[in-house]
Amino acid sequence: MSFLSRISSITGPLIAVRHMAKVNNCRLFNYQDGVKRFPVPEDKVSWSVDWPEYQPVDHTHPAVLRGPVWADLDFRKVTPDTPPKYNELDGNVDRKSYSGTYEIVNGLPRNPIGRTGMCGRGLLGRWGPNHAVDPIVSRWKRGEDGAKTMMEGKPVLEFVAIMRNDTRDWAIPGGMIDPGDTVSRTLRKEFGEEAMNSLEATEEEKKEIEAHVNDLFKAGDEVYSGYVDDIRNTDNSWMETVAMNFHDETGSTFNKIKLKAGDDAGDVCWMEASSKLNLYASHLDFIETVVKQRNAAW
Repeated sequence: MSFLSRISSITGPLIAVRHMAKVNNCRLFNYQDGVKRFPVPEDKVSWSVDWPEYQPVDHTHPAVLRGPVWADLDFRKVTPDTPPKYNELDGNVDRKSYSGTYEIVNGLPRNPIGRTGMCGRGLLGRWGPNHAVDPIVSRWKRGEDGAKTMMEGKPVLEFVAIMRNDTRDWAIPGGMIDPGDTVSRTLRKEFGEEAMNSLEATEEEKKEIEAHVNDLFKAGDEVYSGYVDDIRNTDNSWMETVAMNFHDETGSTFNKIKLKAGDDAGDVCWMEASSKLNLYASHLDFIETVVKQRNAAW
């Protein structure tokens, strides 16, 4: 069964159409920190396929096991005072999935898309869904005369891209939603930190950045919300995101914004949207959706 079919069986056809990623990243043999996954062929991904020989590698990164504020306890070894409330809001930790209700097997969440070749949490902090945001900030590419750059009769779109320090991949600037925080506030915060380096700004600069970001993020269009085919996913922990497009039709707002890489970003730039790009995780799918919504060149 294809990735689109698996998504459709869980969430319905709307999400399936809007998510064009292949379920490949989360089955890469080499995990992000060098650990090897148990190989999972395409025809064995679905949990509905009987596979008694399946022996996923059990891996949780030491940084996660140290128990930072963004991570759960190892519920297999430690019994918490209050059991986690999966598939619902657990205090200020959102354990609900955009894909609907996920199964709990032997006391742990099961990846709703299928086998990944790894159990535990890998590099992710939460058992079950780990929620993130991806702000897609876009404008029209323009020449020195201010006219839109055209390609095959359609305008060319540009978006803000950052180079991730961990993988050195180009990506949409984004990040995890902290417990108790909102999607809207996290979108603003992550863009400010990664694309405008607000963490190292002076107090005066922070106020200026906040004003520009708030102006830019007044209104946006949802591109996608749901499961992400992320290289960090495991059988028990997986990434989900809300991708929003904030587009400046005239370019006037972005003239006030200075891009400067910060936090987890090694570089930042305005990147031309193109089908030839190689972006992190499912980010190219999100960009393609924006391009089609804006009727831009691809």
